[in-house]
Amino acid sequence: MNNTDALVAHSLLFNGLPPEQLKKIGAIAVKKHVAKGAAIFFEGDPGIGFYVVVTGKVKIFKTSFDGKEQILHIFGPGEPFGEVPVFHGSPFPANAEALTEADLLFFPRTEFVSLVTSNPSLALNMLAVLALRLRRFATQIENLSLKEVPGRLASYLFYLMEEQHNQERVTLDIPKGQLANLLGATSETLSRIFSKMNEEGLIRVEGKTIVILDAQRLRDR
Repeated sequence: MNNTDALVAHSLLFNGLPPEQLKKIGAIAVKKHVAKGAAIFFEGDPGIGFYVVVTGKVKIFKTSFDGKEQILHIFGPGEPFGEVPVFHGSPFPANAEALTEADLLFFPRTEFVSLVTSNPSLALNMLAVLALRLRRFATQIENLSLKEVPGRLASYLFYLMEEQHNQERVTLDIPKGQLANLLGATSETLSRIFSKMNEEGLIRVEGKTIVILDAQRLRDR
């Protein structure tokens, strides 16, 4: 297994596929390196393919007419993004930008659709990943529409606890300014909420590390 095949094998999208399929997928993958802050694609660009994050983090976001940014997703190593237009044949519905310096794998639409057509197990993997993505997105919409900012922050901390398999402390995976954007709040509001939760004994903030002191009370926010 060459380096590209190994990177493909570690993606959530291709996990569990047999070596011969991984080799075919790796053969069409194009390695890309992007600098921090670099645009990967813009809303409305043709959906000519999709990406998988190898290293770093990528944000997917939309921008309003007045320039306000709303982050929709943040993806890290092993996670695909921009895959829906590949099957729908539509333009990208949002913007993608590197939150950090990042290495990506790009999969051209035409070649990938051909592989999926001949490998049903690959299609099943994609359906599983897209179903998880939809569930996360539905949760985010629910949080933004039904919860106040403290509740949104609490939900995000529980999400990190699940992702990082740690019930006692989590590490913020993005800068607090970006987190505020993701939660639909200002940086100042988020800072005040962190401080209040700290004062109330719900959490202890240690830089990027958040120690969970009272999970039950935090869940009730």
